[in-house]
Amino acid sequence: MRESFDIIVIGSGLGGLVCATILAKEGLSVLVLEKNKQYGGNLQTFVRNRCIFDTGVHYIGGLAKGQNLYQYFNYLGIADKLRLQRMDEDGFDRITFDNDPNEYPYAQGGANFIDQLCYYFPHERQGITQFYARMQAVCKQFPLYHLNGKDAYQWNEGVLGLKAQEVINSCTTHPKLRAVLAGANLLYAGVADKTPFYVHALSTNSYIESAWRCINGGGQIAKLLIREIHKHGGKTLKYKEVSQFHIEGNLLRSLSTTDGHVYRADTFISNIDPKQTLRLMGDYPMRKSYTNHIQQAENTISSFSLYIVLRPGRIPYLNHNFYHFKDEASVWGSINYQEADWPTGYMVSMNAKSAHEKWAEGMTVFTYMRYEEVAEWATTHNTVASTGYRGEDYEQFKQRKTEAMLDELEKKFPNLRQHIRATYASTPLTYRDYIGSETGGMYGFVKDANQPLKNSLPPRTKVKNLLLTGQSVNMHGILGVTICAVLTCSEILGRDYLLQKINEKTD
Repeated sequence: MRESFDIIVIGSGLGGLVCATILAKEGLSVLVLEKNKQYGGNLQTFVRNRCIFDTGVHYIGGLAKGQNLYQYFNYLGIADKLRLQRMDEDGFDRITFDNDPNEYPYAQGGANFIDQLCYYFPHERQGITQFYARMQAVCKQFPLYHLNGKDAYQWNEGVLGLKAQEVINSCTTHPKLRAVLAGANLLYAGVADKTPFYVHALSTNSYIESAWRCINGGGQIAKLLIREIHKHGGKTLKYKEVSQFHIEGNLLRSLSTTDGHVYRADTFISNIDPKQTLRLMGDYPMRKSYTNHIQQAENTISSFSLYIVLRPGRIPYLNHNFYHFKDEASVWGSINYQEADWPTGYMVSMNAKSAHEKWAEGMTVFTYMRYEEVAEWATTHNTVASTGYRGEDYEQFKQRKTEAMLDELEKKFPNLRQHIRATYASTPLTYRDYIGSETGGMYGFVKDANQPLKNSLPPRTKVKNLLLTGQSVNMHGILGVTICAVLTCSEILGRDYLLQKINEKTD
């Protein structure tokens, strides 16, 4: 294989794969380097007891024909190849609480979203309508959300500084409705006094447009993108962990991998944690304000995930997710949990094995977990590519957390333990080792409405030919990371040119 390329992409998460696909389609020679055994970052799946589990992609929004993510994926050549199941149109997400039998639905379609919530809050139509209108108005402030290449993006602090909790509270005084409207904030690890409303709007609105599960997991997205990369002459390599950048002057000339290989390129795109990218730059001189922006960025909280293999024919398949909380205060308070009360909120999603599922084969549950809870095992590492054992104490810790999680789940799914075939758990250390975030943060860096201009990084770094992409650079999630990759590639190809190519692509 040649060891000099037009483009080298470091990391095969969604952002890296989208960048590689776009640039390979444009005729550039592209190489993707991935440290793990499996490509895909948060798109990775794994199999236990013949049951496929997603690690990060439990559902996707905006994939109906003509919608934003569909158009991006259509340009990338994968939209018509995805195996999808549309989720319950009258309630793809259900917000629930202890001691409340109601399941408050998030429905697909703006009018349906309003109507379904008004069934439970008949006197709150004005507030619900106002909330939906505020989401729409904020989404319009982001041109690439609507594939609009004509309007320049404006750093409007009046929009970026709005806090999600404050906007929701301004729409209604009803305590339960406030909790319901904020109830899917595990999608972005919402912090009451920090999270901007635009994060809530961009994350939630995409699913309201249309919500889908990937049949047999989101790993198919990575496989399809890699197929497109190869189709256009690009290369991908696994077990290639980058260990050093070689910078001369103001240019990154080459990089080394831990196996001793050196790869050269004209341009490099880093899809790994920006803090790790900074470390790879070594002692390259940069402004302190730039390095501080990255080094001092707050990581989002991590998670504890429980993967449950169910006995056949025991629990009906549910074509929706649950976001469940102990009470209304827990909607924003779960992120600041006390160990004795953990977990105070969680998300449940079932695996889709076919388009017409009757019985659930497996279910995934995740909740917040701080890195400090596993810090005593921080020196251990364990992946498929590089196996290691964290010790019996760690296994006992996971088992204690599993039992606590099952205790909570049985309040919602009575006698669940009787229907379980096997359970598997992951902690912030699992996420750290596979994804590369230093503390296992789920969604990159914390977005803070109090410091709106620090909420993203420019794709260009202080090294002339080194670009950034991924969830820590701009927005997280499938749509957010895809848009970020388009922004990164725009630095090479030009935004007007690339948006025109994307918009011109039709079925």
